[in-house]
Amino acid sequence: MNLKDYFEANKGIGVLSTADEQGRVNAAVYARPHVLDDGSLAFIMRDRLTHHNLTSNPKAAYLFREEGNGYNGLRLHLTKTREESGTSLVAELCRRCKIADKPDAIRYLVAFKVDKELPLIGPGESPD
Repeated sequence: MNLKDYFEANKGIGVLSTADEQGRVNAAVYARPHVLDDGSLAFIMRDRLTHHNLTSNPKAAYLFREEGNGYNGLRLHLTKTREESGTSLVAELCRRCKIADKPDAIRYLVAFKVDKELPLIGPGESPD
């Protein structure tokens, strides 16, 4: 599936789940990801628990439920590939950050490769 087209065409709610090095899990509501030119997904995040978890464990899962009736959407298994902060790309992609209004609020662009793509409901495929 072309994820850039998918996320441009669908509104909904997303949840990004991470775990720290000891396996303690966190789930947080996140907007649709940005799909970068290389096909990776990127989220803008503050230095909170999700970002902290990704410093010690690069694995994450993103669940996206499309707006509307029924349970349509995606589950994406992700691996962090890079992050940056204070760059023009962060400012450009930040949809609601108002970075200029809060210069002391550091925001990170965290990019991920997609390891596995599954439908929101159902197995999608046999487990590995």
